[in-house]
Amino acid sequence: MPTASTILVVEDDAIVRMLIVDVLEELEFKVLEAADAEEALEVVKNIEQTIDLMMTDVGLPDMDGKELANQVRTLRPTLPILFASGYAENIDVPADMQVIGKPFSIDQLRDKVKSMLPA
Repeated sequence: MPTASTILVVEDDAIVRMLIVDVLEELEFKVLEAADAEEALEVVKNIEQTIDLMMTDVGLPDMDGKELANQVRTLRPTLPILFASGYAENIDVPADMQVIGKPFSIDQLRDKVKSMLPA
């Protein structure tokens, strides 16, 4: 059986983060959590930690999700990044990153995450 993919969820709203984590765990992913960009960068800098996908809110308190993504990409150039936003249609993201609009269904989240993970 293949090992579960590991997803780093960066979301400053604790309730929203908990819901996303619950859903991803139900889908049998391993989930790491961060409440802000600084915490997320600490996780990403730990080279022993496997991360297969980072899902981040665009609006974080300490820096926006795009700035976080740029910093993460300097550390892990190939990491797939998924932005979650209530204003998805207004967001320009780099070509190799994707956006999911909030609110999203469990099915939407599952399909988006699976589409971004290496087969």
